[in-house]
Amino acid sequence: MTKSGTLAPAGPPPYDQRMETAIFDTALGAFGIGWTDKGLARVLLPGDDEAAMREGLGRGGGVPGEPTRAISALMDRIEDYAEGEQVEFFDVAVDLSGVPDFHRRAYDLLLQVKWGETLTYGELARLLGDVNLSRAVGQAMGANPIPLIIPCHRVLASNGKPGGFSAPGGALSKVKMLALEGVVVGVPAGQMNFGF
Repeated sequence: MTKSGTLAPAGPPPYDQRMETAIFDTALGAFGIGWTDKGLARVLLPGDDEAAMREGLGRGGGVPGEPTRAISALMDRIEDYAEGEQVEFFDVAVDLSGVPDFHRRAYDLLLQVKWGETLTYGELARLLGDVNLSRAVGQAMGANPIPLIIPCHRVLASNGKPGGFSAPGGALSKVKMLALEGVVVGVPAGQMNFGF
């Protein structure tokens, strides 16, 4: 367990290239990112202090770096997202070196889920070929090295509740991210319109 009470990831994926990192402020708090020459390799969501973020970004050899033009533009898009602007990230180049094939397949499908849309762990498992893969889908979401960009916050439990979320703040962070996108978690369809 980390200091924030969330499960610590098994370890960062082994990158085959040097990973540079940066921490930047947004309306939601500080984000941490790491990138290689192949693309974005890691995102840390707000919630931990700067020392914990630096430690997390340093795992696997990440070192502070100067953002490239593409990374600076991505940071601007994340800042816009944090302010509630509708932003999509499906075109961001990512480096998923060391990520298991099943996880990559799940992430590829998840990149098609747009702003304000959700699906369940079971639906994602069905898209991967078998509803019995729901638990494996949950594990892939928990191991996602690039949350927000690969939008694991858009995957809900079958009962419409948030389910797990391994970022600082847990499921509450997931609910807040979805609220930015106009999604109210746990409200039966149609009742949002009437305010009850």
